[in-house]
Amino acid sequence: LNVVVIKKNMKIIMSLTLFLCVCMISLSCFHESVFADPTPVVMWHGMGDTCCNLGSLGAIISVLEREIPGIYVLSLRFGNTSTEDIENSYFGNVNKQISDVCNQIANDEHLQNGYHAIGFSQGSQFLRAVAQRCPSPPMRNYISIGGQHQGRR
Repeated sequence: LNVVVIKKNMKIIMSLTLFLCVCMISLSCFHESVFADPTPVVMWHGMGDTCCNLGSLGAIISVLEREIPGIYVLSLRFGNTSTEDIENSYFGNVNKQISDVCNQIANDEHLQNGYHAIGFSQGSQFLRAVAQRCPSPPMRNYISIGGQHQGRR
């Protein structure tokens, strides 16, 4: 019985989280000329997850792309496979990952005018490091979900 209640509560929390992310990013994009050129989003997953898991970040990517036409979403991956991505979330060198992300963001033509960042769990901590270490291109908004920051910067 408790497992059913927990699963139901997790679905509610995930739905609310998706709704809030879409609202915050939509409002920001709306302010930027009614979706003409929405600000891209960079996401960093938490420990034990992957960049594109359909039950977590993959679902968020789908919602963002459906609700904000033309948006570019970069969900960070560390490795060539989902298994490597999960393993690197536990055992990867965080400083190297942050450095790699800084380079990836700096070299991504879609992100040159800035981006919104959404971090999940430990990914929120690491995106905070990206904001501090890599000021260009600019991180316009930072949303921390399930991380130490618990909110928006």
